[in-house]
Order: sequence, then C-alpha cells, then structure tokens
Amino acid sequence: MPTNIVTSLTAKSLDAPDEKRRPDKSEIDIVNLGEYTIGRFSFDAGWRWSDCIKPVAHTDSCQNNHVGYCISGSLEVRLDSGETTTVKAGDTYTIPPGHDAWVVGNEKFVGLEFLSAATYAKAD
Repeated sequence: MPTNIVTSLTAKSLDAPDEKRRPDKSEIDIVNLGEYTIGRFSFDAGWRWSDCIKPVAHTDSCQNNHVGYCISGSLEVRLDSGETTTVKAGDTYTIPPGHDAWVVGNEKFVGLEFLSAATYAKAD
C-alpha cells in the first residue's frame, strides 16, 4: 500500500473552488491541495450518470474509481456486473470502475470525493 506524505499546510474552501465543472444537473467544485484534489459533487434530482456525464466522459459506463463521503441525498449505484448499492447521507463509499449511478428521490445528492475529483466530468 502506498504511503501518502503531506508536505505543506494548506486550507481551501469548496465554496471558492479552483475549478467548477457544470455538466447537466451537476455541480462539481474542485480544490487542489498540493498533490491532492478534493471535489464536492452535487447532483440534482433526476441526475443519472448515463444521461448527464456520459456525454462528457465518452465511455459506456463510468470508469472512475471513487472514494468519498455522502453529505446529503441518496445515490443508487449499479456495477456493470449487476451488483447494486445505495449510498445515503452519512455513508462513506468506494465504487470501482464500470458503473452507472442515479439520484434516488427528490433530494440533491452531495458527496465529497477524494480519489476521482481530478478527472471526473472533465471535458477533453
């Protein structure tokens, strides 16, 4: 397992992000902290990866690895293998490449991403 070493003291607000990405029904706010990239992913009710992000990603399913924490809302995730799970407020999660996902219900999904933020929904 690789060891992460932090070499500088840094604090940034996701309310003043370094980058904003705005695909359909999505708000992705990015901060860069040295070699680390943290993202706040906000998906509106009706959001679905295959409808909203696929046109940007140009892949049949999401190929990102995700490690995160759900602040609010609920997200259903289905792997290409058919395995499913629901991520709810208060959950930490890992999601491997090869999946679709969609917001469940009428509440916006908001999650903090620690692994995929650098590349997620980034236009070519």
